[in-house]
Amino acid sequence: MSLGKFITLEGCEGVGKSTNLIFLKEVLEQRKIPVTVTREPGGTQLAEHLRHLLLDPDSEAISKKSELLLMFAARAQHIKHVIQPALAKGNWVLCDRFTDATYAYQGGGRNMKTANIEWLENFVQGKLRPDLTILLDAPVEIGMKRAQKRIVTDRFESEELSFFERVRSGYLALAEAYPERIKVVHANNPLSDVQDAIIEALMPLFK
Repeated sequence: MSLGKFITLEGCEGVGKSTNLIFLKEVLEQRKIPVTVTREPGGTQLAEHLRHLLLDPDSEAISKKSELLLMFAARAQHIKHVIQPALAKGNWVLCDRFTDATYAYQGGGRNMKTANIEWLENFVQGKLRPDLTILLDAPVEIGMKRAQKRIVTDRFESEELSFFERVRSGYLALAEAYPERIKVVHANNPLSDVQDAIIEALMPLFK
């Protein structure tokens, strides 16, 4: 059995990742492709506990280094117990965020050194990289207005606007550096246009 494909969805708050993850799942299922849907941080029992610690706005202050290491600790569990087994079975894995989010949030948002993230990426992931990353991009003000409609905001969503501007810049820099893998979709367009663009980005994986 051939290995499955690894697809990640990325973007700042309020760009519609959850909606479009469901859409992607339905597109693949219509093609009779077995799908595993997961998220980061999270995906396993331990990783979900770490997610709670990372996102809880009432937790103790988390240092930048601790935040980065917790992200990769959760990722190590996720890869070993969810992503690699699913790919080995031939499933396509759809993941709400992955390491690009670490470069954007911890690297861009927190101004952490890219070299440290790169070292952890190689140490934790080995050669594992997404086959396709869909970056849902929208002006920060639009995404934050959508995110603020939620009843509860997490620790990251409580950050200042300037933090998310740096995150967005980090994402767009990654898209420029890896244009073959990362496809930018303008998330402030009508949903039908967004989903047409997602399908267009997906088509090369079916060949």
